[in-house]
Amino acid sequence: MHKLKSILLLILAAVLIPAIAAQQASISAGPKASIQPASDAYRFPNSQTLHYEAEWRLWKAGTGTLKIEQNGDSEHVVGTAEAAGAVAILYRVHDRLDSYFDRKTLCSGSILKHSEEGLHKRETKIRFDAARGKSVLDERNLRSGESKHQETDSPACVTDVLSGIYYVGAQRLEPGSAYLFPVNDGGKTVDVTAYVEGREDVKTDAGSFRTVRVAVYSNDGPLKGRGKVWVWYTDDASHLPVQMRSRLFWGTLTLRLTRLEK
Repeated sequence: MHKLKSILLLILAAVLIPAIAAQQASISAGPKASIQPASDAYRFPNSQTLHYEAEWRLWKAGTGTLKIEQNGDSEHVVGTAEAAGAVAILYRVHDRLDSYFDRKTLCSGSILKHSEEGLHKRETKIRFDAARGKSVLDERNLRSGESKHQETDSPACVTDVLSGIYYVGAQRLEPGSAYLFPVNDGGKTVDVTAYVEGREDVKTDAGSFRTVRVAVYSNDGPLKGRGKVWVWYTDDASHLPVQMRSRLFWGTLTLRLTRLEK
């Protein structure tokens, strides 16, 4: 059942999780990971909700949503994941993630996670303390009442597993370009590479889109060699993620946009 849990988490977060070493030789990313400002042409797709359906080995594995909206000087991203079909019968998943990041610097401020997966139910808050160079994790098991507090060294400016989707989309996505940036999920910070492979036409239930295909992976830390993810962003100023695909040792998960709600 743990594999099914991972599948549903990939619906929203896996765009920043897997890694593959074989491609690193072909990428000319700089040696130091950093957060770059948004391109001049980029516009945050605020007040839009993206609805997705996930497919795993020809099964409907679940559904997910992404929504971003301005909250003062920050952007607030909400992501949800629900198990569906046979997967829901075998393993219940009901997750919500709330990420807040600075709309000018693109540095993550915090991420909140509410997860209900199988018999597990927990609340997690990760706060990024730039002044002290720490990520601060507080987690509570909602069934047992047990709590956990952890502080880990972190760069002053990082992305998290949810805001990173929009961080990549905010860059100038020209074929051949690459971005190396730090991602923190409450523990060790991991350097992640996003490489723009090329343009491609993609068709989903939401329509036909001209897109740029971006490969996302890491050669660092515990993520090394665990797979690969692609994200297809619309080739326009909003760079909406209309399709995501994760290829890991247990199979391929594809997430496709089914509906765009404004």
